[in-house]
Amino acid sequence: MKLQQGQVWQRAGEYLRIVDLQRLEVEYKSQLDLTSRDGTHHRTSKKEFCRLLKGATLLAPSEVPKPLPAKRGEK
Repeated sequence: MKLQQGQVWQRAGEYLRIVDLQRLEVEYKSQLDLTSRDGTHHRTSKKEFCRLLKGATLLAPSEVPKPLPAKRGEK
């Protein structure tokens, strides 16, 4: 499987969304709930990210719910 920006992976009750994909580095957001915008951003090497994905499942774009719209004044 080739990594692509915007992919969402499910692993042990959490979701990993690829935010920025570069040659040797991956920035991803870890979330417990895909419908909320809450989560933490992480930056790691591609090698380390692929190790995180062991046993994870790639969600099809149709399976990924859209996040709730941000409220006024929030980012």
